[in-house]
Amino acid sequence: MQSGGTDSGFVAALDAIIVGGGLVGLPLAIALAGQGLAVAVIDREDPAAAVAEAFDGRVSAIAHASRMALQAIGVWQQVSAAQPILDIRVSDGSSPLFLHYDHREIGNEPFGHMVENRVMRRALQARQAALPNLLLLAPAVLANLDRGPGHVVATLADGRRYRAPIAIAADGRDSPLRQAAGIKSFGWGYGQAGIVCTVAHEYPHHGVAQERFLPAGPFAILPMTGNRSSLVWTEREALAPVMLQLAPEAFLAEVERRFGDYLGRLEVVGPRWSYPLRLHIADQYVAHRLVLIGDAAHGIHPIAGQGLNLGLRDVAALAEVLIEASRLGLDLGDALVLERYQRWRRFDSLLLAGVTDALNRLFSNDVAPVRLARDLGLAAVHRLPSLKRLFMQHARGSMGELPRLRSGQPL
Repeated sequence: MQSGGTDSGFVAALDAIIVGGGLVGLPLAIALAGQGLAVAVIDREDPAAAVAEAFDGRVSAIAHASRMALQAIGVWQQVSAAQPILDIRVSDGSSPLFLHYDHREIGNEPFGHMVENRVMRRALQARQAALPNLLLLAPAVLANLDRGPGHVVATLADGRRYRAPIAIAADGRDSPLRQAAGIKSFGWGYGQAGIVCTVAHEYPHHGVAQERFLPAGPFAILPMTGNRSSLVWTEREALAPVMLQLAPEAFLAEVERRFGDYLGRLEVVGPRWSYPLRLHIADQYVAHRLVLIGDAAHGIHPIAGQGLNLGLRDVAALAEVLIEASRLGLDLGDALVLERYQRWRRFDSLLLAGVTDALNRLFSNDVAPVRLARDLGLAAVHRLPSLKRLFMQHARGSMGELPRLRSGQPL
């Protein structure tokens, strides 16, 4: 593939331009390029910095169906370390009633895996490097995207220009491409922040993930490789900065108070950081020759750990739509092609946004009658095998109309 290094030149025969080369944009590029499409990815970050040796505390939950999709496009085989999630235990504060999911009740596969983001980025870059028709432009700044009647033209800050029938926005929650296209979004803040850190512990976790509902919000303990766990601790937004400014000993004491002693002595390892919790949904996922995926299209509460998985569902669906259109000789940017993707993905993301929003509102309070009702609800689900299996399949990401990739099938 030509590099398009002159101000007036274009890369020949590009089929798609993806803006954003993160954990959603790059898998889509790999899925498309793996089927012969010529794809360019424009990303601001230096790829070398994204896979730095130092652990930055960022970890992602990859559901079973997402893992199947990553395996189908040749990425999962490059993942060097991943911790299977074998069991999930959901509890409400100090209540003795709880809900327990055992992966063996629905088969031999784990619910998912926990993977450090740097490990996932290395796997993505290794697979990307093996695809000669995938051009990674990074670090690079998109200066302008012109969406004309028959194609889009992306102009970089250094003057290079690239042309394709379609542009895909994978450029994050505040997506400049979404805003430039005039696509509005709706949503609200929760008055909560997610505090994230990693702890090392004395005893092994045995692949058990814990979701504890506390008055301020959920406190998730997610197993990592070795005797380590990632914490996603929901706290009142005004209190989060105070927690982060605590001395290490005082911060550890707050962690221990919520974590308990079931894994022995604890030690906070790596950085601690926080981010505000917000819900946002774009009014539409497509515009003229433009598609939104991942956080550019939607952002949900992390209560079920499905944020990245929701983006990977977008990847699987859009890849299937575009590959089928290409094989039929259709214009990849045609409105009818893009509308099929929107119909497929918008209902699913709205539904999951509604579920996570309702769960957070239900469990992030300490009203006695509500607490009793939800505890009884957890216990009831625990004792109803058919309903419990339904929830477990949802945790694995195996519900609804699955694209071929999410079933492990090739495109």
